[in-house]
Amino acid sequence: MPTVKTKKRKRRINYKNILILVFLLLLLVGGGSFFYYDNSLKPISKNSMTGSFVIEGGQSMKTVLKNLKNEGFIKDDFTALVFAKTNDLTSVKKGEYTLDKNWNVKTILEYLNDSKSANVDDSRITIIEGDWAKHIAQKVASSTNVSEEELLALWNNVDYIKSIMGKYPFLTDDIFNENSRYYLEGYLFPNTYDFFKETTAQDVTEKILDQTLVIYNKYKSDFDRVMQERGMTLHQLFTLASIVQYEASSSEDMKMIAGVFYNRLNEGMMLQSSVTVCYAIDIDKGDDWMKCEVNPSFDSPYNTYKFTGLPPGPILNPGEAAIEATLNPTGSSYYYFMADVYGDGKVYYTETYAEHQKNVNKYLKK
Repeated sequence: MPTVKTKKRKRRINYKNILILVFLLLLLVGGGSFFYYDNSLKPISKNSMTGSFVIEGGQSMKTVLKNLKNEGFIKDDFTALVFAKTNDLTSVKKGEYTLDKNWNVKTILEYLNDSKSANVDDSRITIIEGDWAKHIAQKVASSTNVSEEELLALWNNVDYIKSIMGKYPFLTDDIFNENSRYYLEGYLFPNTYDFFKETTAQDVTEKILDQTLVIYNKYKSDFDRVMQERGMTLHQLFTLASIVQYEASSSEDMKMIAGVFYNRLNEGMMLQSSVTVCYAIDIDKGDDWMKCEVNPSFDSPYNTYKFTGLPPGPILNPGEAAIEATLNPTGSSYYYFMADVYGDGKVYYTETYAEHQKNVNKYLKK
């Protein structure tokens, strides 16, 4: 029987159908994307729901939009960012705004780009090198709704301070000394700050601590090195920096005096710093520095004439120069110093107590 060859039919690819399918898919995806994008720009609510929204100075556009989403003013921060960039609405201004949840993204962004829209009610204060915690609290209280008592209570609130330690690594358990006047004394960095007049003690505190963190990070390697070399804690270094700040006015003298104090600590000598007595007598006798000189026996754990080593904590809030001097002191063989407070303020350094006493008799005995 003859063999019949069957011819295989080649399948013909229908490119037309594939193109139609691809086009439909793109149309579907594109339509879905456009629908999502368009819907994301619409208001959160059909009804009017106003609320306060704050933009801090220095916040990025991404942060502002993320906060808007988290606080329920917009649906999606990514599509809002795309819209802001394509419509030149990225110049948002710092301030406190009253927004409505029935506004669409366009309206919200236009509002935030207009500085006149903000409920601007800023208050500016300057913390100077050497300010005490009580001075800072008074300054803030004089220009905001936060009271002095509220701030000082927060700066001694163990639970609150522990809750922010992860954010501020310079705050350690060593600060919780029962003899400390204020746990955050010494960590409130001197600078000029802008606060909203209607604010909270927490916001004020953390804005200041944010600046302390900048300085700490700048000198972190020095802090680590000195702690290892001298066997001191971070809290002790901040405490010593506060004494150095109180004792000296120039960066050169700060470095010299820091070196003198290290020499005394190394020998187990008392620091005998009159400025620690100044801080000790504050509660009962005021701020007159002359009382420091005549009260070396004042009974206080801050009194370095009565107790060896460093006081329980910082005696003021030191600036960058004092911190840097404490971390990088000038080495010398001096153990004593005194300032000519009645003259040009020059600081005299000596190796022996006898030499020191001669200077005291010469410059301070008036």
